[in-house]
Amino acid sequence: MFDQLKSLGALAGLMQNKDKLRAAAEDFRQKLERIAVTGESGGGAVRVTITGKLRVTDITLDPALIAGLQTGEGGRAMAQTLIRDATNDALARAQALVHQEAERQARELGLPALPGMDSISSMLR
Repeated sequence: MFDQLKSLGALAGLMQNKDKLRAAAEDFRQKLERIAVTGESGGGAVRVTITGKLRVTDITLDPALIAGLQTGEGGRAMAQTLIRDATNDALARAQALVHQEAERQARELGLPALPGMDSISSMLR
């Protein structure tokens, strides 16, 4: 309970300095745009790059995988699984970086750890 009151006090103090809050929000947005992580699967046969805003910016398929697509439905199913797994890997990595950045920003603003973020992070992994 004390931590929640402390959080509210810090937030109330921050609300009095709206310029600082605006600047921190803009800084956070810019950092999210610069974050880029790559997830992979199939030993690197599929690589997916995602930004901190959770946008896919690149998908790279190994030429051997593409050749395997011509083998019929089995190759196609394997490629779909690899693409899904690489995308999920990239998403997990991006979400972890976003969480770290949010915690860093909160500390810089004098806010304690964001309640519930640990449980949310573990669900995302």
